[in-house]
Amino acid sequence: MWGLSKGLQDVKRGEKRTIVVTAAEAYGFYDPKKVILYPKLKLGKNLRLGQTVSIVGKSGTIRVYKVLAYHDGMVSLDGNHPLAGQDLVFEIEALEVRDATPAEIGESANVVSTQLLH
Repeated sequence: MWGLSKGLQDVKRGEKRTIVVTAAEAYGFYDPKKVILYPKLKLGKNLRLGQTVSIVGKSGTIRVYKVLAYHDGMVSLDGNHPLAGQDLVFEIEALEVRDATPAEIGESANVVSTQLLH
């Protein structure tokens, strides 16, 4: 999460810090377009409200959705991250400090909010 990484920059060992990560820097804003209707039969018989289900998209990308409701043989699914639209507050104490590895820096820089579904 880029906002948390940014908030940890220059932290000192033993330092206590409150880091506020805005929704934009965390999991993005809630997007009503990520709520879809999907045929219930394609998801199996033991479907429960609140359950998460994985669906493979046309491009082969796996998306995770939360079951919201049933509608005449269809299921309403929410593809937003559970924390989408929320600012996050972290209370941290740095017990140990080290530099990020090049791989960790690359991972943080390459994360896109659309990849953060559940």
